[in-house]
Amino acid sequence: MPLSDLVPAIRVAAAGFLFLMVALIPPAARAGMLEVADLISHPDQYDKQMVVVVGRVTSLQTAENKQGQHAYGFLLKDGNGTIKVVGLGKTDIREGEQVIVEGIFNRLRQAGRAVVYNEIKANLIRPVDRMNPDFVG
Repeated sequence: MPLSDLVPAIRVAAAGFLFLMVALIPPAARAGMLEVADLISHPDQYDKQMVVVVGRVTSLQTAENKQGQHAYGFLLKDGNGTIKVVGLGKTDIREGEQVIVEGIFNRLRQAGRAVVYNEIKANLIRPVDRMNPDFVG
């Protein structure tokens, strides 16, 4: 069977897998889940609030701050936009990975002379494809 005949089946399987992974997100977190466009369109509404957003990791960077603490930053993209995510500590996320980010949204942050707009300071990042559901039967 040619690969071109399998493409539609692969797409359906991938969509089903993503649906299953999102369905496994705890209902409390899923109820408050936002799209990146929500944050960008209404930054004042979410300023300094805990938010939960799902998207794909791009432009991942890691570093150490002046105190020797590990830090990371990346862009979180979904189908509707892009937002910056930063955090302290080591992270095991990978470039291109689909993740759920929980953290405090800031519409504006002063960083020395620079001004940073629309950023999430992450408290928790969970890779969607590595979620390990506990099936109880």
